[in-house]
Amino acid sequence: MTPTPSGQLAAFASALRCDDLPPAVVDKTRELMLDWLGSALAGAGARPAAALEKLAAELGPQTGPSQILRSRAMTSPLFAAAVNAAASHVVEQDDLHNRSVFHPGAVVFPPVMAVAQSLNCSGEDVVAAVVAGYECGIRIGEFLGASHYRVFHTTATAGTLAAAMAVCNLLKLDRETTWHALGCAGTQAAGLWEFLRDAADSKQLHTAKAAMDGITAAYAARHGMTAARRILEGGQGMAAGLSGQGDPAAITDQLGRRWAVLETSFKYHASCRHTHPAADALAGIRRRHHPDPARISRITAYVYQAAADVLGAVEFPRSIHQSKFSMGFVLALIARYGRAGVNEFTEAGLADRELRRLHDSVRMVVDEQIDARYPRHWTARVEVELDDGTVHRHGVESPKGDPDNPLSGAELECKFRALCEFGGAVNAAEIDDLLAQCRQLPEIADFKGALILPGRHAQPAASRPTGASPPCDG
Repeated sequence: MTPTPSGQLAAFASALRCDDLPPAVVDKTRELMLDWLGSALAGAGARPAAALEKLAAELGPQTGPSQILRSRAMTSPLFAAAVNAAASHVVEQDDLHNRSVFHPGAVVFPPVMAVAQSLNCSGEDVVAAVVAGYECGIRIGEFLGASHYRVFHTTATAGTLAAAMAVCNLLKLDRETTWHALGCAGTQAAGLWEFLRDAADSKQLHTAKAAMDGITAAYAARHGMTAARRILEGGQGMAAGLSGQGDPAAITDQLGRRWAVLETSFKYHASCRHTHPAADALAGIRRRHHPDPARISRITAYVYQAAADVLGAVEFPRSIHQSKFSMGFVLALIARYGRAGVNEFTEAGLADRELRRLHDSVRMVVDEQIDARYPRHWTARVEVELDDGTVHRHGVESPKGDPDNPLSGAELECKFRALCEFGGAVNAAEIDDLLAQCRQLPEIADFKGALILPGRHAQPAASRPTGASPPCDG
């Protein structure tokens, strides 16, 4: 049988090995693991992670080979992946691929790490599995497209399949079995944006379920479960039901030649990535002109339509997480402090009258030229009007952290340390050890003991210090 596009993607995922990867891809995977781990540890004390750990304690085994980062409890790969994936997506610092509008790290690393801790596999096996998950998930996100993203959270949907492909690679399943796993994952994929309007925790459930369902799909197929062969492009497949568009060629676009891992961006600000181009533009105005925040009367952000669609749902943020999806609140933080890191988003800030005034001064305007370049380019332009009528303008072509405007190695390490300190789940010596393990990832001989934190640790507090985030300018 001639493989369908879904089948070709499964064949790629099952066959990929570390020896197939260019050195730059391996190096980027080390950085991505470090970045993911920092995000997971930063979110360890959050309510969604705590809720899911209680679920794991109630429904899962009391011991196992895989570690829940927040408490260092050991459990099954399924439940460890769920809790760690939820924690990964809390502080909004996890990586992003622009064109697919997909956060791969939060749904690929947790299942790979949890399953790898249960197997006799090497760091090279882990690298190959991670890359397989990224490459497949990114192409599926591109395939599903903008019409899908308007209603569905791509990290939840494409993420379920990305997790499955990563785990299949780690288990070294053959093409046929991986193909069935893809179908098993696709039929479970879900995740809706409506949670934003209620300041709800569903976004963290999205990543938790994507990780769990990806593992479930891989193991179900391993044990003989069959599934649709055209789960992506079929007449009643994912594109037909969840998108209304979808170019099947995107599914297999330059597999093995174009490495989408290298296109993945690191997040600088601790907020929804759609806020970052405007945040960088406003930061540029602040550096150049030093406007007094008290004299700002209006901030206009010219954005693409998807930014308005997602961020427009939050008119008056009621929680820290919801404020990360408010263009008004993010730009208020930039106007006042010059950055919007993990420590700038606080409960006190939500009630701060001056931040609220600045929030209320912000408006978003969809710009046709900016919109035409999205999602390949995430750009924005900002105008700041002062109380005397002075207007300052600045635009950004690539937000900080994009591949053509990258974070340096020093900035990535600084970000990792800041996230670990914010989460409070690890001490200084453990931070150094985790940093070293991520750097040595391909050289790890047996992953069973890798990234396992010793003993049990006091559970991290739900709230953190409110001081400014440390600068990470490299």
